[in-house]
Amino acid sequence: MRSRNTDGNSEIFLLAQLAACASVFSFLVYLRHNEILLYGDAVAHINIARRIFDSRTPGLLQLGTVWLPLPHLLMVPFLISNWLWQTGIGGSIPSMIAYIFGVAGIFRLVHGALSEGVSANRGARLAAWGAAIIYGANPNLIYMQATAMTESLYLALFVWALVYFTEFARAVRASDGAQKPSSALLKCGWCVAGACLTRYDGWFLGGVLFVAALAVVWRAKQSSRSSSGLKIAFAKFTLIAAAMPLLWLAYNAVVYRNALEFANGPYSAKAIEQKTAVPGTPAHPGTDDLPVAASYFLKAAELNVLPNNWHRLWLLLLIAGTVAILTSQRQLWALLLLWTPLPFYMLSIAYGGVPIFLPPWWPFSIYNARYGLQLLPAFAVLIPLCGYFLAKLSPDVKVKIGAAFSVLVLVGTSYALVWRSQPILFREAWINSRSRNALESRLAAILRRLPTNSNYLMYLGNHVGAMEQAGIPLRQVINEGNHRPWETPRDAKGFWERALADPKQYVQYVIAFKGDDVDRQVNKSQLAPIVVVHVLEQPAATIYMTLPATGNPSR
Repeated sequence: MRSRNTDGNSEIFLLAQLAACASVFSFLVYLRHNEILLYGDAVAHINIARRIFDSRTPGLLQLGTVWLPLPHLLMVPFLISNWLWQTGIGGSIPSMIAYIFGVAGIFRLVHGALSEGVSANRGARLAAWGAAIIYGANPNLIYMQATAMTESLYLALFVWALVYFTEFARAVRASDGAQKPSSALLKCGWCVAGACLTRYDGWFLGGVLFVAALAVVWRAKQSSRSSSGLKIAFAKFTLIAAAMPLLWLAYNAVVYRNALEFANGPYSAKAIEQKTAVPGTPAHPGTDDLPVAASYFLKAAELNVLPNNWHRLWLLLLIAGTVAILTSQRQLWALLLLWTPLPFYMLSIAYGGVPIFLPPWWPFSIYNARYGLQLLPAFAVLIPLCGYFLAKLSPDVKVKIGAAFSVLVLVGTSYALVWRSQPILFREAWINSRSRNALESRLAAILRRLPTNSNYLMYLGNHVGAMEQAGIPLRQVINEGNHRPWETPRDAKGFWERALADPKQYVQYVIAFKGDDVDRQVNKSQLAPIVVVHVLEQPAATIYMTLPATGNPSR
């Protein structure tokens, strides 16, 4: 008989192959319909990565401050090709790879948890396959992994952090703290480090896992199973997990003179919300209200796995799996860490300026519904566990088959209805991108007709997609990233400030969107408007030609 590890690894390899096929097929479908760049954030992620080497001032400072750097750094090798940049394919590749690892991680998490101390059993394998299918077949994740968004990457790191943490906790419980638990904890630490450089969710995850690991080590010490190796591994885990947030804080402190620039700076979620808020009314549902914040996040999670008219069936099964672990399967306690996204998003919505808008609830629109995808691993793991626990209660084979069949029918029917009504994250991207894409496409069509080697002055924060579609290298565009950010609020020696004051010396064309920094600050006495682009629900875009002819643009 094959060992548990050999058997599990062979199935993981097969599962990874199936996930790769699903990933590539779905990606090609979305690519064919020009749907991988619907999210404005996906376009922004791609161009932040591109600016690291394609810029008037290339370098790591082009990473900016609000978004964490790992997704952009992973995209860089794939965006060197102009074709991969313009099509968006270069930004999708890391997400697709992460999706495959995420599916494999879900299988290993459940398979390992249910096969503790025994050879791989049929029930554990079926539950693990069920969990992997729920995760990998989710229509919303399938769309997101085809884009340059960060959800797929973060979820993979989150899942593998829990895989290694559960292996660490299990090894400590089964041994005297030898090398195996130490190795698993260090691997967990590196996954947490990656998560901390991908999304701020990872910072919260790192704190939760620190407390959980401390509890495991303390309990091992109390029961005389501690070792110096285990203590050293815990110290290393703490340093690795804490290093990345500290590194980001230091980067912000040195470059922007504010360690919390990403949280309270002019481009932070809180600042953006304050600019758009109506005085005297809540900025968004859940502001300063934890219960409402929790309800919006849970509703978003539900809408990521089933249509609205199914009420709370999946959530009830999720709670049932949690109760089963708490009451009768306490050796699986580490799986409860799958609930970590709930408190993080409760706090973010209530106090962090992070809104979620959902079609069934006020204000009856779609925005940030993708945050609900963070609870998909919990659905994927805890719902099959319900079936597994029910099957264990009866020796009757029919009961076991019925439990497995019920989970299969639930998942298959739910996902079929989601596909029929379109995944909510695809709808969010499509609805919110229509006017933006129309403006950028019309602007790109005009830019293609201008001289190829022209230089431009433009604020790229909102409509960088126009340059991407037109195929204009970003090094030909002086933008808000071309200054020294530590010289705030203005940098007299930066390209950005100098070009705004004297555009004729640096560029041939200026592109200003009504109300943006260029529109408000550029010296318009040196400009002549040549075309204005109007699109409904978008600010008017004016293309100016500098007068008289420019001098040396490299000055």
